[in-house]
Amino acid sequence: MTSTELPRTMAAVQLDRHGGLDALTYRDDVPVPRPSGDEVLIEVHACGMNNTDVWVREGAYGSDTDPNAVSTWRRGRSTLTFPRIQGTDSVGVIVAVGEGVPAARIGERVIVDFSLYNRDDDSLADIDYIGHGRDGGYAEYQCVPAANAHAVDTTLTDAELATFCCAYLTGEHMLERANVQAGERVLVTGASGGVGSGIVQLCRARGAIPYAVTRADKAEALMAIGAEAVIDRGAADWVEAVEAATGGAPIDVVADLVAGPHFNDLLRILRPEGRYTTAGAIAGPVVELDLRTLYLKQLQINGSSQGRRSDFRRLLGHVLAGRIRPLLHATYRLSDFHHAQRDFMGKDYVGKLVVVPDRHWDRVGAPHVRD
Repeated sequence: MTSTELPRTMAAVQLDRHGGLDALTYRDDVPVPRPSGDEVLIEVHACGMNNTDVWVREGAYGSDTDPNAVSTWRRGRSTLTFPRIQGTDSVGVIVAVGEGVPAARIGERVIVDFSLYNRDDDSLADIDYIGHGRDGGYAEYQCVPAANAHAVDTTLTDAELATFCCAYLTGEHMLERANVQAGERVLVTGASGGVGSGIVQLCRARGAIPYAVTRADKAEALMAIGAEAVIDRGAADWVEAVEAATGGAPIDVVADLVAGPHFNDLLRILRPEGRYTTAGAIAGPVVELDLRTLYLKQLQINGSSQGRRSDFRRLLGHVLAGRIRPLLHATYRLSDFHHAQRDFMGKDYVGKLVVVPDRHWDRVGAPHVRD
């Protein structure tokens, strides 16, 4: 498809401001972007949903001095402008290329690495992401840097592929930051969500032993994807419940996506010289920390967000080799985006929700509709 054959407008969901669901508008008259140098234009077939979409919409990231301040993902140095098309986990086909990109790439089926690295080295100090610093995949078309569009050859469907990128890359980098080794025991909070369920699988991929904290009614699903045991998040005493689940064996690493009132319990659960790693705080970002627990137990605390290029390549290798599998709970039409995000925020599922442009619904979305 040449630039002259591309449609002039497309359907997309635009974030117009910080706020509730009414800040998201479905439109069918958004201009189709054109790729500039070193970019490709993707016809989007599917795009996964993530907590970051919601927190950015709500401006819920706070500031260094005020946890309730309205702020986007990059505190004090935001690249978010309105209107913005969100959506990180894009899968589709390259339909046009910018100057400097081989025309032979047109027609490639690709998965998008959503990270905007902004540097040539491995530092993530200046990282940004597609769907925040530039438009993302809740649209029929999107432009991305050519280096971020990775060709894939797999029997996985487009909707299945769209479950991996943001959640699993975040999880893989959390495990890397904590230097998780084969044979180590990892306690995963928020284990039924996209990142948490990804971490359970990624632990098994590197030979570690995951223990999942989730609701009791989700235990069977977590065991099916590799959890060694499940701890009911409603347990009166998490320390006691984890000790019972492990048979008294120590927890080497806590991979926490919840925080909130159980933060200190998680540090208590860790063995001496254990490691705590976090990329989320859905139960409350402001926690109480007794520094004596931290220093007397010689603990390490790691903050983590997104991942490096090497993390993405390793993750994609796991996907293509079948070492991890998609946990696609449901698909939604792009035009039904408000419904999709309400269900997403309800958290009454295990795995991921994926949005599909209406024009591709019959082929991509409909086969995965739940009865």
